Amino acid sequence: MDARVETLQERRMIAVVDDNVTNLKIARSILDARYDTYAVPSAKVLFDLLEKIIPDLILLDIEMPEMSGYEAIRKLKADSRFRFIPVIFLTSRNDEGSELEGLSLGAIDYVTKPFSAALLLRRIGNHLLISAQQRELEGYNKNLAERVNEKAGQILKLQFGTLNVIAELVEFRDHKTGGHISRTQRYLELLVMRMLRDGVYSDEVSSWDLTFLIPSAQLHDVGKIAISDTILNKPGKLTPEEFEIMKTHVAKGVEAIERIEEKTQEHSFLHHAKCFAGYHHEKWDGSGYPNGRAGEDIPLQGRLMAIADVYDALISARPYKEPMPLEVAKNIILDGRGKHFDPALIDVFEKVEAGFEEIAETSRSHEDSFIFKWNEQAS
Repeated sequence: MDARVETLQERRMIAVVDDNVTNLKIARSILDARYDTYAVPSAKVLFDLLEKIIPDLILLDIEMPEMSGYEAIRKLKADSRFRFIPVIFLTSRNDEGSELEGLSLGAIDYVTKPFSAALLLRRIGNHLLISAQQRELEGYNKNLAERVNEKAGQILKLQFGTLNVIAELVEFRDHKTGGHISRTQRYLELLVMRMLRDGVYSDEVSSWDLTFLIPSAQLHDVGKIAISDTILNKPGKLTPEEFEIMKTHVAKGVEAIERIEEKTQEHSFLHHAKCFAGYHHEKWDGSGYPNGRAGEDIPLQGRLMAIADVYDALISARPYKEPMPLEVAKNIILDGRGKHFDPALIDVFEKVEAGFEEIAETSRSHEDSFIFKWNEQAS
């Protein structure tokens, strides 16, 4: 016999299920030298046994009282704990229909009674070898899948790390908006999770992969990299001419993201990033920029970012204004329903506005602590 089969057969467990005591004794006399054999007088006793041990293979008689072999294999295959156990039917039948029925239920082979010792051992050995190879292949596939997932995770981490660095560069240049990118991401997450809960724009939102959506929002102001420092960090309100230049950061941001798209095959997060960058200054009534889009003609990502972006601008200090109280900022957002903002999204905002306030307060506390520590070190 093949040495590989002999090796695989070392003390494997075989359950022989037959209501005929003589058949059980014959089976044990054949198998005991090579296997740990369990003689089982009925299908009911088999399932009692399975609660204690899991055999490597089951020899199952078809014609038994109370529960037939066909009924038993149906029950085996319906249970995730046992469905993988190979089953060979034992039968005195010799008709094609019975054999086809058993195979269709999940049996791997048939052995007719009375047993041929050599044939029975060969059949068992071959099927144990196949079963072992299947488990080995499954283990290999599982390890391969884990390695692929690990590598994919590393790539995803690299992508998000790159996003974060780009976003930090934008925020470093536009230093008067410190923490804006982080806060707007958190506002967005609050809005999207509530939308999912309430079924708002559910068809579209449920199709989004939030793993990509939220991090991609970091690029909504990436076009500011192309804006002159004299305008970006002007210590005062912009002139109309300067404001027109500032508005070009939207188109420049879209261009930058499209250039990244040209160099990569992974567009999932870039699609969202482009929507955030290109449409967060559009308004529901069509009075926004750069394209004057209105209503649902504005991508949903842009309508969401409009709320997060404006709220954060209102509660933040600027060279030309003090930060607004949170209550005032909330009321301005609410007053923008149907004008600046999508009315359905304002309904969502009202439900999560307390979370917006908590994010803003936490950020302010952190900034105050940082400034205090910096002043302490400087003095």
